[in-house]
Amino acid sequence: GVRLLLNGLCTNTTVKSLDLKGNNLRTTGAEALGKLLRQNKSIRSLTLEWNSLGMWEEGFSFFCQGLRANNFLQRLDLRNNQINHQGAGELAMALTENTSLQELDLRWNNIGLLGGRALLNCLHSNKTLKRLELAGNNVPGDILKAVEQALDHNQDREAILSEAQNQVSILSKEVLSLKDEKNKQFMDFVDTVDKQKEERARSEKMSAARVSQLQEALDEQYSIMNSLKTKLQMTEAALALSEQKVHTLGELLSAMKQEQNSVAECHFRELQQQKQEGADREGRLLHDLSAASEKNLLLRNQVDELERKCKIQQDQLFQAKQDLTSTTAELKLRAVEAEERLETEKRRFKQSLEDMESLRVKEVDRVAQQMEASERSMHDRIQRLEAIRISLDEELSQVKAAALAERGRAEEELIKVRSQARLEEQQRLEHLEEKLRLMTESRDEAQNCCLKQKEMVAEAQAKAKQLSLYADGLKRRLEELQQELDRKEEEKVTELNKVKVELQEQIGHLEAERTAQDGLREKIAALERQLKALSSNHREALLDKEGEISLLLEKLRMKEAEISRMREEEAQRASFLQNAVMAYVQGSPLGPHSSRK
Repeated sequence: GVRLLLNGLCTNTTVKSLDLKGNNLRTTGAEALGKLLRQNKSIRSLTLEWNSLGMWEEGFSFFCQGLRANNFLQRLDLRNNQINHQGAGELAMALTENTSLQELDLRWNNIGLLGGRALLNCLHSNKTLKRLELAGNNVPGDILKAVEQALDHNQDREAILSEAQNQVSILSKEVLSLKDEKNKQFMDFVDTVDKQKEERARSEKMSAARVSQLQEALDEQYSIMNSLKTKLQMTEAALALSEQKVHTLGELLSAMKQEQNSVAECHFRELQQQKQEGADREGRLLHDLSAASEKNLLLRNQVDELERKCKIQQDQLFQAKQDLTSTTAELKLRAVEAEERLETEKRRFKQSLEDMESLRVKEVDRVAQQMEASERSMHDRIQRLEAIRISLDEELSQVKAAALAERGRAEEELIKVRSQARLEEQQRLEHLEEKLRLMTESRDEAQNCCLKQKEMVAEAQAKAKQLSLYADGLKRRLEELQQELDRKEEEKVTELNKVKVELQEQIGHLEAERTAQDGLREKIAALERQLKALSSNHREALLDKEGEISLLLEKLRMKEAEISRMREEEAQRASFLQNAVMAYVQGSPLGPHSSRK
């Protein structure tokens, strides 16, 4: 019956405890028990009290072989089984290889001295057995004490191992938590780096928008230069008209000379009539002089009114300049706000920006030099025209006091001055056309560089369009004023004083052009200062971001060094614990016995 029961339990996986106390098991039962211990993996407690297993040597040795192969049984009760010293030796051999049994009860058997020694020797290799009961076996007291010491040593060893395992588990948890923390820190660092990259991309976009705004400002300057060119063409046309007028005046003067010669011949014949006619003519001349003086006063009043209109237009231009400076200041504030968020920029963009900056600086220097040269030429021309005007005033006073011959000389001098002024205007126009051609070429090059950056400037383009509309309105008003001046010039045909008025108008135009050139030069200087400020801000931002990146890299290296140091400390701690355990095991009372074995 026991054989059938134990054969059935060989494959069972639920029974944890088996009690076969007092069942008179014999050789067959012992062999079945050995088979059960070899095959079953679930039984943790086995009670075999009062079964006389030690009487059957072959069966008990088979039982001990099964116990040797079992690594799951933790408690075994063999009380009152008549086990002798030979059975104790078999049991000791089994215990040398068993690694799971923790409690063994051998009370009230016949183990004796030899069996006690065998069990003591097996405890040198068995480190899991914590409790061994040997009462009632005729075992000497010193062997019992040695057995107790070995069991205490096993218990201490088990406690130390459990504590070490707990510490290792705690340390492993700490290491995992540190790894998680470092991974989180690394991910946070990666996120910050990504954010910095995004901010750098946004800053690149803002800088591209700023470059496009500067390009638009340059385009506006080009449009202003075109308007100046048209004004110069208009002045050239006015000069041509004045030359035509002077030519007609010369023809009239020659006709008058011929008439005077014929009249002189007639008057030579009739002296009395000539005297009377001379007196009448003198009166008419006085009347004409008074009328001419009145016309001169009227013309001077008109000149004053035109000067007042020019001043009003200058005030309007100054207001437009102030609006332009306010808009540039606003754009500068926006650029400063964008530059505060600016991160590290790419070297290629930095190189391209520096190249564009150098090209613009060169272009601005060239334009400034050209404008200074043109300004000097215009100043010289104004001085010459002023001298001519003074000479003409003197000649006019001499004409009023002297005669028609002096008027003819003044007209010849005026024709020379006109021709010289026309030649100078043509040369200056050719020079300006050459400058405009060079500036258009440089503008085309800059536009080719900035084609990729003009898609993100809708707002700036809208403001530029508003400014261009305002400038177009100013241009239209200037054209209307110019048309009014031309209409007034067409009404004045026959008087000699018109030459003075026309010269004064031309001088006013030249002064307006000079003021416009001064405004252009101021705009160029402002743009140059803005470019320098932008470049310096870009450089400072790049240096700041590079410093931040170096600090972050240094922190990352410090964290990695700290992790490696903690790993080394953990390894040293584990090795120290292992060395301490080994030292404790070797320094225990059973250490010499195990070393001798």
